[in-house]
Amino acid sequence: MSSLEQTLSIIKPDAVERNLIEEIKQEFKKNNFTILKEKKIKLEKQEAEKFYKVHQTKPFYNDLCSYLSSGPIVVMVLESENAVLKNRELMGATDPTKAEEGTLRKKFGISIDKNSVHGSDSLENARIEIDFFFKD
Repeated sequence: MSSLEQTLSIIKPDAVERNLIEEIKQEFKKNNFTILKEKKIKLEKQEAEKFYKVHQTKPFYNDLCSYLSSGPIVVMVLESENAVLKNRELMGATDPTKAEEGTLRKKFGISIDKNSVHGSDSLENARIEIDFFFKD
């Protein structure tokens, strides 16, 4: 018996800037995701640092935080069976040049940094990330 999962998806500043929000949301819907919640926000750099805390020790951490806080983003809670894995498959490889045809990053990503979308990498992180943006 498979069960529904929730995952967090972020449409990053480069995609928002290029007016791709609706197009990306259509891709999720086409792939049988339900968008349970969504909001367009602008993060402060400190908030981005908190969000990406798991990457704190990595060399790209500072650039990543600067980038995520560089413009408006759209955060969404997606629901489907095996949502975490399914969303990661739909997003494709972090580097758009290595992403498979038909994936979001292949279609919309500009570079390894400006790869248009973020998705939770595990159920545990999905809960943490959803709470980060949608604490009631």
